[in-house]
Amino acid sequence: MTVREGELLWSPPQEFVQNSNLTQLMNWLKEQDIVEVDDYSSLWQWSVDQPEAFWGSLWQYFDVQSDTPYKAVVDSLEMRPGVKWFEGSRVNFAEHILRHAQSNDGTAIYAMSEAATLRETSWPELARQVRVLATALRARGIKPGDSVCGVMPNLTETVVAMLAAISVGAVWSNAAPEFGAQAINDRLGQAKPKMLFLCDGYEFNGKQFDRAEEFSRLIDSFDSLDAIVRFDVIGSGTPFSVDKPVESWESLMAGEDPGEQFLFERVPSDHPLWYVFSSGTTGLPKAIAHSHVGVLMEMLKFMTFHMNLKPGDTSFFYTTTGWVMFNLVVGMMLTGASIALYDGSPVYPSTDVLWKLAETSGATVFGASPSYVQLMEDNKVVPKDSFDLSRLNTILVGGSPSMPATFAWFYNNVKQDLWLTSQSGGTEIASAFVAASPTLPVHAAEIQARALAMNVDSLDDDGKPVRDDVGELICRTPFPSMPLYFLNDPDMKKYWESYFEEIPGVWRHGDFIKINQRGGCYIYGRSDATLNRYGVRIGTAEIYRAVESMPEISDSMIVCVETGDGGFYMPLFVQLAEGATLDENLNKAIAARLKSECSPRHVPDEVVPVSEIPYTLTGKKLEVPVRKLLLGYAADKVVGRGSMKNADAIDYYIDFAADFIAKRAAS
Repeated sequence: MTVREGELLWSPPQEFVQNSNLTQLMNWLKEQDIVEVDDYSSLWQWSVDQPEAFWGSLWQYFDVQSDTPYKAVVDSLEMRPGVKWFEGSRVNFAEHILRHAQSNDGTAIYAMSEAATLRETSWPELARQVRVLATALRARGIKPGDSVCGVMPNLTETVVAMLAAISVGAVWSNAAPEFGAQAINDRLGQAKPKMLFLCDGYEFNGKQFDRAEEFSRLIDSFDSLDAIVRFDVIGSGTPFSVDKPVESWESLMAGEDPGEQFLFERVPSDHPLWYVFSSGTTGLPKAIAHSHVGVLMEMLKFMTFHMNLKPGDTSFFYTTTGWVMFNLVVGMMLTGASIALYDGSPVYPSTDVLWKLAETSGATVFGASPSYVQLMEDNKVVPKDSFDLSRLNTILVGGSPSMPATFAWFYNNVKQDLWLTSQSGGTEIASAFVAASPTLPVHAAEIQARALAMNVDSLDDDGKPVRDDVGELICRTPFPSMPLYFLNDPDMKKYWESYFEEIPGVWRHGDFIKINQRGGCYIYGRSDATLNRYGVRIGTAEIYRAVESMPEISDSMIVCVETGDGGFYMPLFVQLAEGATLDENLNKAIAARLKSECSPRHVPDEVVPVSEIPYTLTGKKLEVPVRKLLLGYAADKVVGRGSMKNADAIDYYIDFAADFIAKRAAS
């Protein structure tokens, strides 16, 4: 089927609604005489009107374990850095995941890679491994507040290392092994690791990549390191050429299990849980610290009510360890649900390998990005014809704005009875501002609602709320998973400038959003990549939705720059599908599509064929750096090659910008 934005695609069966965690919460709130609400809209309204009551009730609902009671849910409802949540409490994030091992002896983690078939780790076995490794960390001098980092693959061992570090109060950071050494150093170097878990290489698309030599140089750059733990992925045998001692993963895991004698380090409410990193396209990535209690409360809410995860569910989302989605996948286990991990190319050894994982793991939730859906469509993959997906009931599409065609593909090729969700948030909040509800219908390309206790609004250029039109996404009141701070930002200057400076009194996230009358939301791309043409703001995602639905276009990127004479130049870069040619007919077809689906102002000044669209390591198009190149900025000031997935791709745009500027000067 072909669908248009906003078209109704699915309504939840009554049984699905009644059995949802959201309905259970509303029933419990009524039983406890806290509040009586009977639908999502009224529950959301109460949560933003009474955030202290909402978050306080969740503390009770989830039986959060703390050494001490909190003094207050929150110390201020002013939207600013430094708001304190559950001050006085002492909790541990990992403890709340692993407490499920006490009552569940089923599978906690399914893991598969290009080289290894599916393996399962039970809840008790996961807890045992974490206790053993955490005890080894303590024996090697790791204390609360110490930095422990990993350059590890998307496998069970990385989850174990992460939870072990968190269990003892250390601060965890991830980087993916496919990152270049400079990109890793740009991130983990800020964290100043005391201990580093480091693999010997990785496998991708059927090839092995030995990183031991490059990682040796990385180790030498970390003066703070006391301990290095090697985890062999490819088994090359290439040693780390370093002066510091290197221990093997196996040696740390050979210790005894302390069992019930093991104590989780419960930490204060302002104790950092991890450092996660922004994409870093124009400089060093921001190193963002979140708290144990903040992420615990936010993820309990999000995974339970917006993902509807329960014990017995298995959730899969294709990601790497260098993206905050890995942290979110681990957070899914707070609900007692299992997770499935895949390490490697999503289309190797076959284009449908992830659907094989979904079948063999019995996935109830399948998650991927819109670009993965495009891959499936290009390769004519029809999962419903080849796999038993009878347990699958939920789809999570994330990472970039979804198009109606993305939604249609799942209903056409997977199954008709699906709760298809799209959500949007960011690394900065380790959650989502706009999210899904199992009690609401699904409309094409629409994010179902604003997330609970996220007081999100859309503002026009005059700072007034707007509905059924595109505006700036803002949040009016604080929430627990706001960053504690950024590293190397002692006076909170970068933190303030990033979210609070432009519109005082609210969090400005930097996304364009449209909220309709029923509360549905659409994300239209980054507002810092705004196409501001003759005073009309255009979201880039609007153009991508229209253009990338054409069979001749496999990818695209658009920017807009002022030309200095009151005019504008808006080129559309297109990566053509195999066999397609950018001729006069295709140019006219692109213009016609944009006119009919968007407006005449969305039609570019020029369509430029390119071999590749440049992306960050976390999958974001480099719209802002390319725009700055066209404005005359020096390439080394606006392009961080170490933060790029395809660093060589930017060379074309550097040359293109130089030619553009030269022609402008000559005219």
